[in-house]
Amino acid sequence: MFFASDNWAGAHPAINDRLSRESTRFAAAYGNSELDKTVEARFNEIFEREVSVFFVSTGTAANSLSLASMARTGGVVFAHSEAHVIEDECGAPDFFSGMRMVPVEGAGGKIDPEKLSSRIAGYPQDSLHHGRAAALTLTQATETGTVYSLDEIDALTAIARKNGLPVHMDGARFANALVALGCSPAEMTWKRGVDVLSFGGTKNGCWCAEAIVFFNRDLARDFAFIRKRSAQLFSKTRFISAQFEAYLEGDRWLDLARHANTMADRLRAGIRTQNSSRLAWETTSNEVFAVLSKAAATSAENKGARFYGWPVPLNQPDLVGSDETLVRLVTSFATTEEDIDQFLAICKAG
Repeated sequence: MFFASDNWAGAHPAINDRLSRESTRFAAAYGNSELDKTVEARFNEIFEREVSVFFVSTGTAANSLSLASMARTGGVVFAHSEAHVIEDECGAPDFFSGMRMVPVEGAGGKIDPEKLSSRIAGYPQDSLHHGRAAALTLTQATETGTVYSLDEIDALTAIARKNGLPVHMDGARFANALVALGCSPAEMTWKRGVDVLSFGGTKNGCWCAEAIVFFNRDLARDFAFIRKRSAQLFSKTRFISAQFEAYLEGDRWLDLARHANTMADRLRAGIRTQNSSRLAWETTSNEVFAVLSKAAATSAENKGARFYGWPVPLNQPDLVGSDETLVRLVTSFATTEEDIDQFLAICKAG
């Protein structure tokens, strides 16, 4: 019963098999193999246009270097106050981009458009002392398990365009958000005004595979040098490409995300029926936030369940009672119905 993170899951067997086959052959290094080129072309098909693709090893690298491609001296980047780039990347986006992350509030892990406009207005282009507006980054799916609708993305990117700001999307759980909305990759990105995407594969069945996808190819002009200087140019890049080949084959990536979301739906439905637990808020991706009785949480942990405690939101101080705890539960491509049912049974008994 591993619900701590989708990072805890292993790699999908098809991806392992593809890596194993790749290990027996010789191929050109530094992204110049036929496989690298084939997978790059596959991204063009997925996004229905010609894109520039660069492979990196981690989500933090993908986010940090994406923002580095948008860097402006004295620039600030607007992100949700709970975004990974602010809370969980040890200042790497600031370090690699040379820009500062500025938090913007919003309910449900989503940036509020009015608050975004207000924040941007506080950093005009001639703001020598405070810094100037440079970029917007959106997390899809969000850190709280919610998903921006297409209209919500439109509203935020329109504000960015009005102010001349490029838009980055942190898609560590891109596939989970995509299947939740039931739209195409193009409809959730460049057709909505997104310029650069961090396309995550690691959380959804890959071993170590992240891609930076440029829809605005002008921003990619110097990116090969940015990636090299940040030590993210792999000599054997084809081993990332091999993962993506298996991941994208036959829309496996969407099937894996759909399974994770379905398991989260099962978990949400089960929690709604219990007296010892309840949903903290509604989510639509593979993250579930629940309020458990401390007895149920302790019992589940003692019987092998793994999950993380979560801080109570400042705007919901009464969400959790004195004998309760807030937890985050994340499902993955490897989560089974038995995992869900066993966890729910333990919580009910607790």
